[in-house]
Amino acid sequence: MLIIRMQRVGRKNIPSFRMVITEKKRAPKSGAYLEVLGSYNPQTKKTELASERIKYWIMQGAQISATAHNLLVGAKIIEAKKINKAKRSKVVDITGN
Repeated sequence: MLIIRMQRVGRKNIPSFRMVITEKKRAPKSGAYLEVLGSYNPQTKKTELASERIKYWIMQGAQISATAHNLLVGAKIIEAKKINKAKRSKVVDITGN
């Protein structure tokens, strides 16, 4: 299965991300991807996306990771609600009851 996701590039403490299409089983840092679909720099908030290629891969059945989905919604490439990816903390009963 193909997935559109973010791949971290850049130096230590200076993150930058590529949006790539890759096999879901491959590790994000493996470097093996089919195509680069864009880039995102969180420090400058600069986003460059190839909207036509992204739409093409979605039409071919590629899945989208939550972070990539939220970036595409923010860039108005797809119309949907943003996904809340925040993890909920479990309540631990320390009294033993």
